[in-house]
Amino acid sequence: MTPNRLLPTTLISLLLLSGCAATKPAVQADDRAQNSSAQTNPAQAVAMLERVSWGVNGGSVRQLQAQGWNAWLRAQLHPGKANLPPAVQAQIDAMTISQVPLDQLVMSMEQKRKESAGVMDDMAKRQAQKDYQQELNRLAREAATRSLLLDVYSPNQLQQQLSWFWLNHFSVHQGKHNLRAMVGDYEANAIAPHALGKFRDLLGATVHHPAMLRYLDNEANAAKRINENYARELMELHTLGVNGGYSQADVQELARILTGVGVNLGGDTPKVKPALQSQYVRRGLFEFNPNRHDYGDKQFLGQTVKGRGLAELDEALDRLSRSPATAHFISGKLAQYFVGDNPPEALVARMAATFQHSDGMIADVLQTMFNSPEFRQSLGKKFKDPMHYVVSAVRLSYDDKPILNAGPMLNWLSRMGQPLYGRQTPDGYPLTDASWASPGQMTTRFDIARTIGSGSAGLFKTDGSQPQEKVAFPQLASALYYQSLQPTLSPATRQALEQAASPQEWNTFLLSSPEMMHR
Repeated sequence: MTPNRLLPTTLISLLLLSGCAATKPAVQADDRAQNSSAQTNPAQAVAMLERVSWGVNGGSVRQLQAQGWNAWLRAQLHPGKANLPPAVQAQIDAMTISQVPLDQLVMSMEQKRKESAGVMDDMAKRQAQKDYQQELNRLAREAATRSLLLDVYSPNQLQQQLSWFWLNHFSVHQGKHNLRAMVGDYEANAIAPHALGKFRDLLGATVHHPAMLRYLDNEANAAKRINENYARELMELHTLGVNGGYSQADVQELARILTGVGVNLGGDTPKVKPALQSQYVRRGLFEFNPNRHDYGDKQFLGQTVKGRGLAELDEALDRLSRSPATAHFISGKLAQYFVGDNPPEALVARMAATFQHSDGMIADVLQTMFNSPEFRQSLGKKFKDPMHYVVSAVRLSYDDKPILNAGPMLNWLSRMGQPLYGRQTPDGYPLTDASWASPGQMTTRFDIARTIGSGSAGLFKTDGSQPQEKVAFPQLASALYYQSLQPTLSPATRQALEQAASPQEWNTFLLSSPEMMHR
């Protein structure tokens, strides 16, 4: 290898290092009209598209240009049914999690677990237990694959981003119990439908989902045997925030309110005391068992909650979702996700005011944020976490061409420490730039860029005993690049691209550039 051939690698190293520094991209040079009523120039519109979506591609830019920024954003804030490419929809429709309702799926898996435990022969027992675990793994992989396919191909890009945000906010870990059979339904039915709606509805959907109840041990919470795990996280992580003004006594009282709220993984109904039978509730796997509930009055957040059964929980959730502390905490997290690590307090205050005025309408809170000068001034400066990097790279490289195998994307996310449903602690993955900008992280991203850029990522090679592979070399040097992306690149990035010795190297340089590391 000659010294000249070392030059591109050296340049890419500089690009990667500059990516860690969160430098100001070229699109930010035009700050002369940064206010909420400013006209949106084409470069700025693409930068806003990059932030609001999972990443620009040819189709989204054409849609934005046809509709204009304001109309495009309105459609994103109030989306209709997502029309996916037929091949992508067919992949999703063929999944077990798309065909079998959650209660049937989990009960079937629970029966397999019991049968495997009852096998007497040691070797046969090990095989039965292995088969059970592999089926759980398959169901979790289906859920993660569906999630990524929607992120890459759904036209409702903001809804998809918010679905990931809320899935991370109301985080559950798939490794606990049988949650691998539940995470797909949790994302599709508890999170996604409410991602842009009322926060109270979203909160209620997560509280009643068996994945959350099992993950935070509320199925073990009963009168005279209180488990505070879920009550604590419900206030500290999900609503009020750690400085939200509640006390340990409030945690204990909320835990009492939550007694009897759990799951039933079988077909049998528990024997309930005759006087309480009318209070029993069963919806799918969700169960409220009045035998296990503490019916005493509670003092929660300074007010009395009369002991009367499941209705106590609705009263507590109403109070939590409408607290000014919740409005501020949720607004701050949304601003951190979409604006920056330390969002301006004035912006958070305006978002919180909208939250309270609209009774927690998430789309309205986001509209306040997107209209703000602080949002526009932040464009191009937010460092991409692994999810944003992986999904944006695939979107840019292949536009609406359906991938056949999401396995490589799942592996990349695992390598970078952000697998779907993989956060063991209930706080969710960190949203700050510094959490994802280490030298090791950047080296991995360059390797991913090189793999995608060379067309050897395996995204178009099916799994199975007779895998099929379609030729799919990424066409990054496209009209999108020359018309919309090239003007936003720094001189250093353009110089590196000019020195690329092949299309594969050119793709690699673009996908590992500082501009590609930011949104």
